[in-house]
Amino acid sequence: MASARTDGATRLATAARRLRRDVGALSFGAPVTHVYDPLEYAWRGHAAYLATYGQAPKRVVFLGMNPGPFGMAQTGVPFGDVDSVRDWLGLEAKIGRPALEHPKRPVLGFDCPRSEVSGARLWGAIRDHFGEPRRFFSERFITNYCPLLFVEESGRNRTPDKLPAREREPLFAACDRHLRRVVEVLEPEWIIGIGAFAETRAREVLGDGVRIGRVLHPSPANPRAHKGWGSSARRELQALGVCANRRSRRPC
Repeated sequence: MASARTDGATRLATAARRLRRDVGALSFGAPVTHVYDPLEYAWRGHAAYLATYGQAPKRVVFLGMNPGPFGMAQTGVPFGDVDSVRDWLGLEAKIGRPALEHPKRPVLGFDCPRSEVSGARLWGAIRDHFGEPRRFFSERFITNYCPLLFVEESGRNRTPDKLPAREREPLFAACDRHLRRVVEVLEPEWIIGIGAFAETRAREVLGDGVRIGRVLHPSPANPRAHKGWGSSARRELQALGVCANRRSRRPC
């Protein structure tokens, strides 16, 4: 059993390296001026996350869009708010720097003083409900669809869906292949998009091969996420049937 669980994490790491290679061969132009790939310079953090929590199988895989500048871009962990990763997930690693770094978006690794609101909300809600990480990861996992952070000259983020088609299509092809590999390794019953974009990509890529749903994205740009995001997400999961109420044998 132990070797099978370890094999899942190893296969995820192999898939992540392949994704890193695939997206590393792509190019992007204006208005994007800087592209960060945490699978490259923050690999130690990402590899630690996979090794610690990526054991297969998982019943539910939560799928985000792409790294945030103060989350995965700093730690290598999806939604990787520094305090959440270090203090709750118990992970810390030496993080490098992107080859080309925007002066308004420096990578300081675990010394980054800024919190990623989305990550703090997501991991904070999980911590409050499950208490300790092993209870959550025993059946669940969180990953991103796209590994890249796109930054414009002003320092503003550009999300993958806003890229021109000539850039978006080869990027999505690489990310689609990776998502299929993740599903092959983890064999989930459910893929839950964190936000509409991730749900849409999962439906397009996976079709009827797995059950797919969505929860509200915890982004500060989403007014509905400002109050009680964790409770809202739990209600959405209950409505989908991913988990039932507290009387169920399979609560959220």
